[in-house]
Amino acid sequence: MATKIRLQRHGHKDYPFYKIVIADSRAPRDGKFIERIGSYNPNTNPATIDLNFERALYWIGVGAQPTDTARNILSREGVMLMHHLQGGVKKGAFDEAAAQRKFDAWKAGKDEKLGKVAASGLKAREEAAKAALEAEKKVNQAKAEAVAEKKAALAKSKAEAEAAAAAEAEESAEPAAEAEAPAEA
Repeated sequence: MATKIRLQRHGHKDYPFYKIVIADSRAPRDGKFIERIGSYNPNTNPATIDLNFERALYWIGVGAQPTDTARNILSREGVMLMHHLQGGVKKGAFDEAAAQRKFDAWKAGKDEKLGKVAASGLKAREEAAKAALEAEKKVNQAKAEAVAEKKAALAKSKAEAEAAAAAEAEESAEPAAEAEAPAEA
């Protein structure tokens, strides 16, 4: 039986989530599987991988062939490197302790790079949020100035209308007073 290490899709439309499984090569993508060894969530930044390292190493050791994406995931987690180092130990190129030191050095460098990526992503999001806040403040200030100008224009036109109405009332009051004056005389 030919076994494959492959991804099994879950999640809803436009939001995939994958289980990393060991399956018969003849089984359909989301069908029957032998063992689940982890999960992969590409929706986070950086992508989240939860992998049972020992079981993945075991299955690679017994001949399970990973798909292209599964191989990339296993390489990123160091399973393929450890398999390679174990081959060197079997051939007598170096001992188990040297292999473990090489793997630990590689893993420390990889973790440092991932930490930098996560920190730069967080910093970029903070800067983008700060820039958006400043832009929103400018827009709000421009709106407030426009509203203040509009209110001032309304107040001015209202004052002019009241002044015109008062002047008109005075003009209409003077002729009425003149009309009454001759009647008294």
